[in-house]
Amino acid sequence: MEQKKILIITYYWPPAGGPGVQRWLKFAKYLPEFGWKPIIYTPENPSYPLLDDSLMKDVPKDLEIVRTKIWEPYQLAEKLNKSNKKFKAGQFDVGKNQSWKSKLSIWVRGNFFIPDARVFWVKPSTKFLEKYLKENKIETIVTSGPPHSMHLIGLNLKKTMSNLKWIADFRDPWTEISYYKHLKLTNRSDKKHRFLESEVFKNADITLATSYTDAENFRKNGANAFCITNGFDESDSNSQPLKFSNSQPKFTLSYIGVLEQLRNPENLWKALDNLVKTHSDFAENFSLKFVGRIDDKILETIENSSLKNHILNLGYVSHDKAVDEMSKSSLLLITNFPNDSSKGIIPGKIFEYLATGKQIISFGPEKADVSKILDETKAGKHFGYRDSQAIENFILEKFALWKNGNLSENTENIEQFSRKNLTKQLSEIL
Repeated sequence: MEQKKILIITYYWPPAGGPGVQRWLKFAKYLPEFGWKPIIYTPENPSYPLLDDSLMKDVPKDLEIVRTKIWEPYQLAEKLNKSNKKFKAGQFDVGKNQSWKSKLSIWVRGNFFIPDARVFWVKPSTKFLEKYLKENKIETIVTSGPPHSMHLIGLNLKKTMSNLKWIADFRDPWTEISYYKHLKLTNRSDKKHRFLESEVFKNADITLATSYTDAENFRKNGANAFCITNGFDESDSNSQPLKFSNSQPKFTLSYIGVLEQLRNPENLWKALDNLVKTHSDFAENFSLKFVGRIDDKILETIENSSLKNHILNLGYVSHDKAVDEMSKSSLLLITNFPNDSSKGIIPGKIFEYLATGKQIISFGPEKADVSKILDETKAGKHFGYRDSQAIENFILEKFALWKNGNLSENTENIEQFSRKNLTKQLSEIL
């Protein structure tokens, strides 16, 4: 039986690093097993904030990849202010950490580049793909955002090709994401963002969300929305549920990934600082490990506390190495934005955390989707950003189990989050 073709329009593709690339990399890997032939459309000369060559091994050898050139204004922005490098990954200084240059850059970003700085790729891509889709008889496309300008390519194509089936995949929300309110938008710019988002919801045949709450919110705004979460790759030996070990010489709390100021669990650092000061046994055996890109301001604050001599900062490493570091941890940290509108965000790393069988400590708004997953899998506990004593109690409880060699493995109900099973769900929706 001949496979159906599906064109995936994505900005992030290997050698890009970080979580944004992995969702459609894994879908493309498994879609052929379910009757679909994926074709990737991605920029020829993108400006990626992170690179990870280890992800290249997941790109199928026979996968067709179509590339065209893109122009992005980030080089100009970085000349204005070096901290603008953070913008590529959706990060920026907030509050008292903002200089006048940061404020100006954020204002320019939000008001001049709508929906984002990759918008200059929309028109040339629309023109190129109209011809390409017709010549190759492709009737199904996917746009993956952020950057949400990818969805504008899909919107343009849908309006000119009525027989086209369009799936708009939102790895993160658009106007409902926490940093949206920090973009210093004028009323006119805000209306334009919301209008474009609404147009995508109304015109896409299917809208995909990565969380249950986001899918529900998208439906309320007129989208034909379904939830397919992110997951872990069962074929990757490092992502298999691992044989649990308490052999680490230290009780190690690890954060894997990018940590910016808007998701900074200050109450956790205070709790750990207090535990180190008041429990000598904990202080002798505790290690705080960072694997990835940690905001300088956050790191500076922690280094000025009693935790200074307990920090192990490995910086950004390959995805394979990051998964290995997860398995060498006792407790894994995950953070989310604190406001209620972010309760639907499920950071992709939680699924690889689950695959290790290690306990997870999570921070974010109450009744978050992450909390639901942790309860269902019995893999850890979710806290708010105002919690204090409960955090210390939880950590001490896990420390006591670790010290006695009884910090148990937890892998209940995680098969539903394997990349292959999730691709099966996607094929059924398609």
